[in-house]
Amino acid sequence: MSQNRIYRDMSQMMSLVPNEERKKRIESSYYVEGYATTFDEPYLLFEWDGVKYYERIDRKAFKNADMSDVIFQYNHTGRVYARNSNKTLGLEVDKHGLFTFADLSKTEGAKDLYGDIAAGMITKMSWAFTESERSFDRGTNTWTVLKVRKVYDVSAVSLPANPDTEISARALLDGVIEEAAHREAMKRRIQILKLKTLLEEIR
Repeated sequence: MSQNRIYRDMSQMMSLVPNEERKKRIESSYYVEGYATTFDEPYLLFEWDGVKYYERIDRKAFKNADMSDVIFQYNHTGRVYARNSNKTLGLEVDKHGLFTFADLSKTEGAKDLYGDIAAGMITKMSWAFTESERSFDRGTNTWTVLKVRKVYDVSAVSLPANPDTEISARALLDGVIEEAAHREAMKRRIQILKLKTLLEEIR
């Protein structure tokens, strides 16, 4: 499989208040959380010549995945707002997917990003990864990611490809993030072109 980094926007909606099974993972007034990806739920990847193609993440895909130094960014570029190597970012693989939580209190830029999330300006998430194994079901036109090789980042994004993503903030703080939104769309288009090329080889 290709070692090129893949970008996906697919986390589920999260409540501002933790449910009974989940409590705040980091004590911080600038705490955000969400799912970077979920398991076994096919999502539309792209439509080509009137045919819809889907992708899903197998619930065993993170076994042996490298998540040693994942960073939290905005639109996968620029500044680092949190990272798991300094314990401001956490990743937990649970029965639902890859749960992500972060403390955005350590820099002024991180606090500004938190402010935009809290104000509802930024509500979605994405993740960047490489894979080592996938399969394709011709009957359902669905790719399944079977093994994730490495997770590089989880990002708050302004224009995600998949609308079923969300990141939530625990309290309000004013802030402004001035980032170009087109980068995320460009990365998605490049990945779709690669998958179309792979589809031609399968045919």
